[in-house]
Amino acid sequence: MSDYMQLPEDLPVPVDDGAADHLPGTAMPSVALESTDGSVIDLGALGPGLTVIYVYPMTGTPGVPLPEGWDEIPGARGCTPETCGFRDHYADLRATGADRVFGLSTQDLAAQREVVERLRLPYPLLADPERKLGAALGLPTFQAGGVTRYSRLTLILVDDEIEHVFYPVFPPNAHAIEVLGWLSPRE
Repeated sequence: MSDYMQLPEDLPVPVDDGAADHLPGTAMPSVALESTDGSVIDLGALGPGLTVIYVYPMTGTPGVPLPEGWDEIPGARGCTPETCGFRDHYADLRATGADRVFGLSTQDLAAQREVVERLRLPYPLLADPERKLGAALGLPTFQAGGVTRYSRLTLILVDDEIEHVFYPVFPPNAHAIEVLGWLSPRE
């Protein structure tokens, strides 16, 4: 399937393996990552307020095949629709209290910039090809195409502490609405 916006009907559903259970209540570590807006973001020094960081395996690039077996890996497929959901609901997320929204993957900065431009994102993506955040927090990962990728999850930070974690995330194309629903009672 070459249309990254369409999800196959038979995608395997990821199960909660407990790999993110340790995260709520954890102070965000000082991890500096390059951002598509040209800055370096220290995730442990975001400051007061609420931050949404959705972590995803990788966005597909037009003309570049996905890793072999991608659609058979539970939770792998759907990064582009998930990202578009956060794009489309960005104003709503901000209106319900999100001071900052970031997308984050192990893709390099050039790939992340291509995604921001192609999808016209109103928020920056962070590049973590060395998996610094994963090492600091013990984030769940999987192997695909000979590369270690993050499993899909979303961190809700309040004043630099992880208050809530969405894991596993499924379906990815409805996840921004799920996060919005969780934030709405906080208003």
